[in-house]
Amino acid sequence: MTKNTLPKVLCVVGTRPEAVKMAPVILALRQSRQVDCRILATAQHRQMLDQVLAFFDLRPDIDLDIMRPNQTLPELTARLLVGLDKVLADEQPDAVLAQGDTTTVMAVALACFYRRIPFGHVEAGLRTWDMQNPFPEEANRVIAGRLAKWHFAPTRSSQENLLKEGISESEIVVTGNTVIDALLMTASRDLPMPVRLPDDRRMVLVTAHRRENFGEPFREVCRALRTLAQRNPDVAFLYPVHPNPNVKDVAYEALHGLPNFTLCDPLDYAPFVAAMKRAHIIISDSGGVQEEAPALGKPVLVLRDETERPEAVDEGVVKLVGPHEEAIVCEAQRLLDDPAAYRAMARGVSPYGDGQAAGRIVTVLLNHFA
Repeated sequence: MTKNTLPKVLCVVGTRPEAVKMAPVILALRQSRQVDCRILATAQHRQMLDQVLAFFDLRPDIDLDIMRPNQTLPELTARLLVGLDKVLADEQPDAVLAQGDTTTVMAVALACFYRRIPFGHVEAGLRTWDMQNPFPEEANRVIAGRLAKWHFAPTRSSQENLLKEGISESEIVVTGNTVIDALLMTASRDLPMPVRLPDDRRMVLVTAHRRENFGEPFREVCRALRTLAQRNPDVAFLYPVHPNPNVKDVAYEALHGLPNFTLCDPLDYAPFVAAMKRAHIIISDSGGVQEEAPALGKPVLVLRDETERPEAVDEGVVKLVGPHEEAIVCEAQRLLDDPAAYRAMARGVSPYGDGQAAGRIVTVLLNHFA
């Protein structure tokens, strides 16, 4: 950083969830007018990333356009490291920020380490303590955590995880989760439902796309969804299907043609928030949904055996059912049939923040540069 020049902060986004959670940070950095905030898109997920950036009126300053059909993790990682290193050499940022646990985040942390550039990890400290679950996300966030200068932990539980790994308490700031910042900004708007559904029917919203569930586990999930739809003809089911053929082909084979089951393309961020607001129950393997839905008062059944977000489970507003047909059917049917069980999970409790996380992150950076 040269004299009389604003410090440069490079914010990296690769997937839709990263864009959602980084958007409040980018907006707060730019509003501060005390740094030169630049956006790098790796486009690990191309279309879904672009949708979110456009919604928040953000445009990448640099775009690696890294996405390829059916790319393997080694190919993706290699291209990311080479591309990111060139960007860091050209941009020479004073700090870099990235969020979460994708391959983009892991590669950013490693590229910054090689260049000796301070890296801030947004949503730091999430752990399942099982490197194979979720795969490869657990390894990604552990690696990023070992290389970060700043650890922006969303909860006290995440802070405790980092302390167990030997991270200095002085390097950890509990900020809340920026996803709540973005959610509250978005949910306050009048958002139309993206898909026409009967107004008098309860709706079950489904999202399922995680790599560790590919194959037989995902087929089991689809069998459970089919059973629920057939048993509850008065309930509308909506499933925005991820474009990966490991998901899309299986989902359409199992669920297409059911009269009360709507399959559609992935939704933009704002329409998806509208769908969450409209939902009665959400069945999902998404990490972001586990954070967002409780703040909207929506029970979530998680299609995973473990979660790095235990706070909502502890509060009783999220329940793990795994990719297991019997458990999915049993727990979803209970919520549909038992009003008391439903009320217990639909309490509107948000253990993930107050909507001010981005401001806390920006304060840490500004104090560092000062």
